[in-house]
Amino acid sequence: QVQLVESGGGLVQPGGSLRLSCAASGSIFGIGTMGWYRQAPGKQRELVAAITSGGTNYADSVKGRFTISRDNAKNTVYLQMNSLKPEDTAVYYCRIQGVRGTVITYDYWGRGTQVTVSS
Repeated sequence: QVQLVESGGGLVQPGGSLRLSCAASGSIFGIGTMGWYRQAPGKQRELVAAITSGGTNYADSVKGRFTISRDNAKNTVYLQMNSLKPEDTAVYYCRIQGVRGTVITYDYWGRGTQVTVSS
């Protein structure tokens, strides 16, 4: 049974920083894409950032402020968030997808961690 455990959320003032972590526990192989999504109240869940062996991509709203990285040895993905704004307030979810060739072999989500940006 694979579980994704997120940590690092919390309350921060505008302009501050947070670092989210998401570690996959259990037997997991062939990780393809690791990503972070967020969902604000009353809004749809949206992609924040994703990372594969080929590179990274970011939502326009976070480019230049957020950085996604991964540690393959630890099956962990990180999201460094700088210059946080109130509109970044949301529940942040990590997602890990396995891949074999072009086939998605599994798709796991974390339970989410709250990020609140407020003075």
